[in-house]
Amino acid sequence: MLSQAGDDFQSVFFELAGDLRIYMLLKLAIRPYRLSQLATDLNATMQESHRNINRLIDSKLVKKTGEGELLLTPYGEIIVSLIPNFTFPFKHKDYFQEHTLSNLPLKFIQRIGSLNNCEVVVGVMAVLQRWKAVYNNSQQYIKEVISQVPIDLIETIAERVNNNVKFSYIFPADVVIPKGRHELLKKLGWKNFVSKGIVERRMVDKINIVTIFNERESCISFPTLKGEPDLNIMFYSTDESFHEWCVDFFEYEWAKAKLFDESKLSPEI
Repeated sequence: MLSQAGDDFQSVFFELAGDLRIYMLLKLAIRPYRLSQLATDLNATMQESHRNINRLIDSKLVKKTGEGELLLTPYGEIIVSLIPNFTFPFKHKDYFQEHTLSNLPLKFIQRIGSLNNCEVVVGVMAVLQRWKAVYNNSQQYIKEVISQVPIDLIETIAERVNNNVKFSYIFPADVVIPKGRHELLKKLGWKNFVSKGIVERRMVDKINIVTIFNERESCISFPTLKGEPDLNIMFYSTDESFHEWCVDFFEYEWAKAKLFDESKLSPEI
């Protein structure tokens, strides 16, 4: 029974292994097609199109209506909706030789395709500049889960907070605190922001995944194989699905975080 189920499951991957069949499914996910239209759009011969569409019909991924139109079956719609979850790790397979999702809850891995439409930002300076742009472009809020505090960006945040942009952040207990942060926060009236509720903060024991986002832009960085945050490379996007993934991850971390305790932070360095 289990062996039979396994064989059937493998057949799905076998059908998806053909480039033409994949492109056919992706086209049919947009709208129904007649076979001649599909062949023309995919620059394929009628003979190879006929052979491949019959395989998809036999696999119950596609059906043909009485009017001769091809469309995805409900089962086919489910399978096609899962394809993006393979696209993101495949596209960034070199990155995932040195980075891991091992600490990421399964429910987020199962939605990893939401991160497909993104730009890869490489280099610490480029990452920090993009980070700063996310702050500067915020109109409603900034939310972040971060492992270190770049002191050069604190005043940028304070400027946005002064313009009624709500700032919510999560620190790990071992967050890297730059020298001069305490005095700078005092000068900027940080405690006043906190007391007014325009700044919210919480703590967790450890942070592996870093995310920063405003109401339109989002950034995410995954940890190295040693489980350490990596700010040398970051994924950035204005895509709605990417943003929703980051929002949900932040809310997951926020819900299990503890009350913020400044006294538990590491000394400034």
